[in-house]
Amino acid sequence: MTTPQDVLLSVALARETLSGVPDDGWDRPAGTLTWSCWEVVEHAADDLFAYAGQIGVPDPPLDAYLPIAYHALYEGGPESTVFVGRPGGTLGLLRTLSGCAAMLAGAVALAPPERRAYHPYGISDATGFAAMGVVEVLVHTFDAAAGLCVPWTPPADLCRRSLDRLFPGMPEHPDPWETLLWATGRLALPAHPTRSEWRWDGRPLPDRT
Repeated sequence: MTTPQDVLLSVALARETLSGVPDDGWDRPAGTLTWSCWEVVEHAADDLFAYAGQIGVPDPPLDAYLPIAYHALYEGGPESTVFVGRPGGTLGLLRTLSGCAAMLAGAVALAPPERRAYHPYGISDATGFAAMGVVEVLVHTFDAAAGLCVPWTPPADLCRRSLDRLFPGMPEHPDPWETLLWATGRLALPAHPTRSEWRWDGRPLPDRT
């Protein structure tokens, strides 16, 4: 089961990996994405913030996100609520990621087990939103690290917990990190080409039929 500590750990590891990026080094494309490395980390922070809101309120909607306004800074850019001022540089970006992770970890820790909240990939519970947050951080750090040419391999057990929670029926493969990258359309596995479409199943395990 993915825990609040897993959310914090994923971000701590991401910060360790990305902390050496110079303030002016973030504008490269993030892997195969059209977004920049800055934008993809900013997007991960925004996801953590949004998930905290969904599971953190006592009466979350089951048919929509909370009505928090979001927008893109330019046509085709990421639509977000959380934007990081560029004068803050690398440290400001990574501190914002940590702050949003703390919000999600706290919301998950305080949510009762019966609470459910909306996500388009399935109405989910607190541990589901924790797993979603971990996946967002792990794979978007992969995107940024690819663009920045820095190594990034998160712990296998951290990957496995999110896989088990959100991606049932994955191919047999010895490396959970590679399996997670395949599950999210970022890597081919033997006999399994890179996925062009994918989604997780956020429904609580007892609710699946």
